Amino acid sequence: MTAGRDATAAVSLALRNLAFAIVIPGAGGVYVPWLILTRHDGRLPPVAAWYAAPVIIAGVCLYTLCAFEFGHTGRGTPGLWDAPRRVVATGPYAYVRNPIYLAALLIVSGETWLIESPSLLLYAAGLAAAFHLVIVGYEEPRLRARFGEPYVAYCRLVSRWLPRRPRPG
Repeated sequence: MTAGRDATAAVSLALRNLAFAIVIPGAGGVYVPWLILTRHDGRLPPVAAWYAAPVIIAGVCLYTLCAFEFGHTGRGTPGLWDAPRRVVATGPYAYVRNPIYLAALLIVSGETWLIESPSLLLYAAGLAAAFHLVIVGYEEPRLRARFGEPYVAYCRLVSRWLPRRPRPG
């Protein structure tokens, strides 16, 4: 009976992660840029730099790895309403504390480059500033309160924004 419950829990977790990905990153990385780019005449501008596509793909891949780690290791989703049950310090999280935000910035920056849009560049800069304020003012204090010393130790070992090789600890 526990195998059936485990399978049901795994499917539920995968569906919750998928729903989060469609709603939150989908809005910030697809819908809002589309609104910005089509606000004048309802049409997307032509692609100016196809060589930017790998940046977008890298962001999508990084986000996917992060969501997997949140589900597999943390047993939760990136959503505040369904947060991981334990500190996630594996996968991309071993290199940088906020890889989901970096993934979002890669995606929007890649879209900016792909279309060569000053409006999207401003949006990307605004996102970066907003992400930093949310992390410093809300997420980190909340995670310190929730996880205590394991999270504090993780913060000592892993940089907030600049990926680097994991340090022993």
